[in-house]
Amino acid sequence: MSRRTEAQNNLMWSRLTDLANQVPWNVNGKTQLISPNDWKEITTAGLRKEQRIAQGIDGGFVVLGARTSRMTISEMQQLLDFIDYVGGEHKVKWTLDTEQLCASS
Repeated sequence: MSRRTEAQNNLMWSRLTDLANQVPWNVNGKTQLISPNDWKEITTAGLRKEQRIAQGIDGGFVVLGARTSRMTISEMQQLLDFIDYVGGEHKVKWTLDTEQLCASS
């Protein structure tokens, strides 16, 4: 089974960075900008409609996300489509579109 492509990975990180720069999110009761990696965790959990939660070492909880590096091309496309949907709901202006990415690959 083929794994995600480099072009898909590049587009994912571009999209996640755009979300991180433009969409504040509620974390620990405070609305704030969060990192692209935080957005990866949120969108992969949202796509899969599940969250895995582990107890933290010194209390609290840790949300465990899905590994995008293990996704197939089809699964990654579903994630990219979901990220596009989330961004659309928040009127994100994408810095890289699919056509640009294909032209640069």
